[in-house]
Amino acid sequence: MTKARTNIYLDTALKEEAKKFFESYGLNFSSGISFLLRQTLDKKSLKLDEIEPVYPDDPDYKLMKEAKKGDTIGLDEFMKL
Repeated sequence: MTKARTNIYLDTALKEEAKKFFESYGLNFSSGISFLLRQTLDKKSLKLDEIEPVYPDDPDYKLMKEAKKGDTIGLDEFMKL
Protein backbone atom coordinates (compact mmCIF):
# COMPACT_ATOMS: atom_id res chain seq x y z
CA MET A 1 0.00 0.00 0.00
CA THR A 2 1.40 3.36 -0.97
CA LYS A 3 0.50 6.43 0.99
CA ALA A 4 -0.28 9.90 -0.30
CA ARG A 5 0.11 13.13 1.62
CA THR A 6 -3.17 15.02 1.71
CA ASN A 7 -3.66 18.54 2.98
CA ILE A 8 -7.06 19.50 4.36
CA TYR A 9 -8.14 22.65 6.12
CA LEU A 10 -10.07 22.18 9.35
CA ASP A 11 -11.26 24.32 12.18
CA THR A 12 -8.43 24.19 14.75
CA ALA A 13 -10.76 23.33 17.63
CA LEU A 14 -12.40 20.55 15.60
CA LYS A 15 -9.02 19.05 14.74
CA GLU A 16 -7.84 19.10 18.37
CA GLU A 17 -11.08 17.54 19.60
CA ALA A 18 -10.84 14.83 16.93
CA LYS A 19 -7.18 14.14 17.82
CA LYS A 20 -8.12 13.61 21.47
CA PHE A 21 -11.01 11.36 20.48
CA PHE A 22 -8.86 9.20 18.20
CA GLU A 23 -6.11 9.02 20.83
CA SER A 24 -8.63 7.65 23.33
CA TYR A 25 -8.91 4.67 20.95
CA GLY A 26 -5.17 4.38 20.46
CA LEU A 27 -5.15 6.00 17.02
CA ASN A 28 -3.26 9.01 15.80
CA PHE A 29 -5.10 11.66 13.78
CA SER A 30 -4.05 10.25 10.40
CA SER A 31 -5.07 6.69 11.33
CA GLY A 32 -8.41 7.95 12.68
CA ILE A 33 -9.21 9.80 9.47
CA SER A 34 -8.15 6.77 7.43
CA PHE A 35 -10.43 4.59 9.56
CA LEU A 36 -13.40 6.89 8.97
CA LEU A 37 -12.73 7.01 5.23
CA ARG A 38 -12.42 3.20 5.03
CA GLN A 39 -15.65 2.72 6.99
CA THR A 40 -17.46 5.21 4.76
CA LEU A 41 -16.29 3.45 1.60
CA ASP A 42 -16.96 -0.05 2.97
CA LYS A 43 -20.49 0.89 4.05
CA LYS A 44 -21.05 3.13 1.03
CA SER A 45 -22.76 5.55 3.37
CA LEU A 46 -22.09 8.81 5.15
CA LYS A 47 -24.22 7.72 8.10
CA LEU A 48 -21.78 7.61 10.98
CA ASP A 49 -24.20 5.66 13.15
CA GLU A 50 -23.57 2.70 10.84
CA ILE A 51 -19.86 2.60 11.75
CA GLU A 52 -19.16 -0.32 14.02
CA PRO A 53 -17.75 0.90 17.33
CA VAL A 54 -14.36 -0.28 18.56
CA TYR A 55 -13.87 -0.41 22.32
CA PRO A 56 -10.58 -0.60 24.24
CA ASP A 57 -11.62 -3.86 25.93
CA ASP A 58 -12.35 -5.49 22.55
CA PRO A 59 -9.73 -8.15 21.64
CA ASP A 60 -9.49 -6.72 18.12
CA TYR A 61 -8.63 -3.32 19.58
CA LYS A 62 -5.82 -4.84 21.62
CA LEU A 63 -4.45 -6.64 18.57
CA MET A 64 -4.71 -3.48 16.50
CA LYS A 65 -2.84 -1.49 19.12
CA GLU A 66 -0.06 -4.11 19.34
CA ALA A 67 0.25 -4.23 15.56
CA LYS A 68 0.47 -0.45 15.44
CA LYS A 69 3.44 -0.54 17.84
CA GLY A 70 5.13 -3.10 15.62
CA ASP A 71 5.31 -5.62 18.45
CA THR A 72 4.45 -9.20 17.70
CA ILE A 73 2.81 -11.75 19.93
CA GLY A 74 2.83 -15.50 19.82
CA LEU A 75 -0.15 -17.60 18.79
CA ASP A 76 -0.75 -18.76 22.39
CA GLU A 77 -0.96 -15.17 23.62
CA PHE A 78 -3.21 -14.29 20.68
CA MET A 79 -5.59 -17.10 21.54
CA LYS A 80 -5.83 -15.84 25.14
CA LEU A 81 -7.08 -12.49 23.81
